Amino acid sequence: MPPVLTGMARKPDFDDELERLQRHLPAWARSMIQFAKRRDAWWVRLPLAIALMVGGVLGFLPILGFWMLPLGLAFLAFDLPFLRGPLARLLAFVNEKAPARAG
Repeated sequence: MPPVLTGMARKPDFDDELERLQRHLPAWARSMIQFAKRRDAWWVRLPLAIALMVGGVLGFLPILGFWMLPLGLAFLAFDLPFLRGPLARLLAFVNEKAPARAG
């Protein structure tokens, strides 16, 4: 359940928004995110983030897509705190637009 807004709008939190996003994902994607959130998984996160961002820049080619760039930035946000604020706002936007998953 999303937090109730009273008075001024709250500032989105990266971890809270990531938890909300996981409710919209299938089980295999949730387990991948749970693995990536572990502190000792940096050796997987960083190369994956770089590969996704390179693929996102080449999004005009077949197979690759521009969707890969924000996903790579999201993986980097686990290790680079200055990315958490902007990505929390992006995740909040996505969570508002994503349909609720039944299960």
